[in-house]
Amino acid sequence: MRGIGEAARASGLSVSALRFYDSAGVLVPAAVDPLTGYRRYTGEQIRAARLIAGLRRVGMPVAEIAQVVRDLSDPFSVRVRLDGHLARLEAGLADARRELLRLHTLLDLEEKLMTRITLPATALSAALDAVLFAAVGATDPLPAGVLVETGDGDVTLVATDRYRIAVATAPATVEGSAARLFLPLTLAEDLRGLGGGDVTVDLTADRVAAQAGDRTVEGKPLDLDFPDWRRLIGPGPESRRVTVDVAELRGLLDGAPVIDREHEGRAYPVSVLAVDPAGSVRFAGADEWAADDGAHVAVNREFLLEALDAGGAGQLVLELDGPVRPLAVRPVGGESHFSLLMPVRH
Repeated sequence: MRGIGEAARASGLSVSALRFYDSAGVLVPAAVDPLTGYRRYTGEQIRAARLIAGLRRVGMPVAEIAQVVRDLSDPFSVRVRLDGHLARLEAGLADARRELLRLHTLLDLEEKLMTRITLPATALSAALDAVLFAAVGATDPLPAGVLVETGDGDVTLVATDRYRIAVATAPATVEGSAARLFLPLTLAEDLRGLGGGDVTVDLTADRVAAQAGDRTVEGKPLDLDFPDWRRLIGPGPESRRVTVDVAELRGLLDGAPVIDREHEGRAYPVSVLAVDPAGSVRFAGADEWAADDGAHVAVNREFLLEALDAGGAGQLVLELDGPVRPLAVRPVGGESHFSLLMPVRH
């Protein structure tokens, strides 16, 4: 048998390492002098120590090294464990390469003051469908378009024509600096028409470039400040939230009184939405609207229909804060998209 110093030289492990593997139960010496504590190793243990030294160099965890040592009498099992560790190392190297590539990309984006958004084309199209209806009729001072804001792991789209506002948020991978750009309506519509798969959208202060497969869209954002839309979206202290079935509400709306109004030389129909004490929704007439009792809100009828279309089928939540605050149309069980309709004053 060999002493610990000789075993260290023969195996490539240091004396302290041999002591560590002894205390860890990985390689217990064949004999220990009870008076001096001197450790002695057999030829088989030297072979095991050489294997331990190699496994240590490739980063195998101590618990797995111990199992390899226990399996030395079964070479097949040892080889299986070695192959498994190699597979983990290769997977870890692939992950490291991807992460380093991502960091290089992030540095490139920050140097160019660019933001990159990646998300499924279906998610981008759905978010645009939920807001574009509110931008179509926009005129000065805010032209027709869509605000794009990036967040931590999502992108928010906002559109308004001053009489209504629509907001939609979609999960996305966001790299680079935070972005807040106002896209012209034509560019937003082109983005909605991109094909399937994932869409990558690169944003800078003077350029928008999107790609999905072999299809590309490019354009320029508008140089203007979008209003602070967030101050409008929170519910008021007295808001009433009512869950409605879209089909039933449409049926009520078809038979509801229509009040004609005119604004800036344009005629439009008005519907007066009210909530009874029992919580049921109905449409009121002109007399109740004139009473201004705070239990209703009057909105442009066509705007309401478009908000219901954007909200989707099934159920929606209507949020009423009285006749002077917007009517909110929100999805049930989430805030991924919603619309606000400005009230029409009597």
